[in-house]
Amino acid sequence: MDLQYSQEYEDFREEVKAFLAANWPLQGDEAQLGVKEQGALFRERAIAAGYQARGIPRKYGGSEQEPDVLKATIIGEEFARVRAPAEMRGIGPSMLVPTLLECGEEWQKEKFVAPTMKGEIHWCQGYSEPGSGSDLASLKTRAERVGDEWVINGQKIWTTGAHLADWMFCLCRTEPDASKHAGISYLLIPMKQEGIEVRPLKQMNGGADFNEVFLSDARTPADHIVGERGQGWVVSRSTLKHERSMIGDSRQSSLMFKGLVRLAKKLGRIDDPAVRQQLAELEGYVLAHQYSGYRQLTCAARGQQPGPVGLMNKLNSTNIGHRSARIALDLTGDAALLGPTPTEGNMYSGLGESAGWITQYMWSLGIAIAGGTANIQRNVIAERGYGLPRDAAAQTSK
Repeated sequence: MDLQYSQEYEDFREEVKAFLAANWPLQGDEAQLGVKEQGALFRERAIAAGYQARGIPRKYGGSEQEPDVLKATIIGEEFARVRAPAEMRGIGPSMLVPTLLECGEEWQKEKFVAPTMKGEIHWCQGYSEPGSGSDLASLKTRAERVGDEWVINGQKIWTTGAHLADWMFCLCRTEPDASKHAGISYLLIPMKQEGIEVRPLKQMNGGADFNEVFLSDARTPADHIVGERGQGWVVSRSTLKHERSMIGDSRQSSLMFKGLVRLAKKLGRIDDPAVRQQLAELEGYVLAHQYSGYRQLTCAARGQQPGPVGLMNKLNSTNIGHRSARIALDLTGDAALLGPTPTEGNMYSGLGESAGWITQYMWSLGIAIAGGTANIQRNVIAERGYGLPRDAAAQTSK
């Protein structure tokens, strides 16, 4: 296996390093700005230099670079090395924006892409409903065309960030007489209106990132539909693809493992043979995930398909995350019995501190559901990746 880049790409790496040396961390008065303001200013310069938002056309606020997965990888490596602000991530930038670029109307791209990438518009995802989680196509939220508007009635649940969101991209049943997959449309709905009520769902760590959302004669303009009417299921596959890609990034697994090693050192457990054995086994999974990513990267650079392994990234990432957190709790001991406050730690910050790992353990149970549950993902790998027959129970209930 040759993991070396060609001279062309090593020269590009030096260009990225030079940009970072000149622009991060910020200096002078700019260094006195808040964290959010510093990140926004740096990202603006990174986009102008062609290092971020590379796949987004300039007219939508991107840098419009030719696709080059090796250059993108080098940028990610070098930005991470100096802890420079990465591209905006999350529900809007990582899931909706690429969906709009693939499936949206021109005016939708112009209206939503740039503000979303700048963090000026925040989004939530209206997919799951009570009784319609794994079987998402059975959703019951309905949208009726009334004049120049859609009128929406129904309920969504497990809606991450709905209490903070400005807009929701939402799956609604618009063709009640069609088959369940064919009668769904993908709507963009403003959250700040009288017809929408958001109720937080209290989590066991004390926080409330998830919500249930009630839509009672909520409205959105008729043209705020992505794709064709009744074809929302097809559009939703695009969003789901990008969600799984976001969750399955092997760099997250590597960062988590490094945080676990820091924790073991801090607690004086790094020389314990049993701990070292656990870490060695886990590192094997992390490296397998990482090298699988390299193989997929090579395939992408050559215009090839990686095969079934491309379906495994999300499952591998969530498995590693849960196993890492479980080891961390064993290392932490009795301190793991103390629940963190809602502000202590999140998925990737604070890994090296006990509170951050307690939150990560709780989060690892939920993230296994995001983008399709782990069991559903195993079915996808088996059926679509390896051509195995569908589960008998699934065929019976069809």
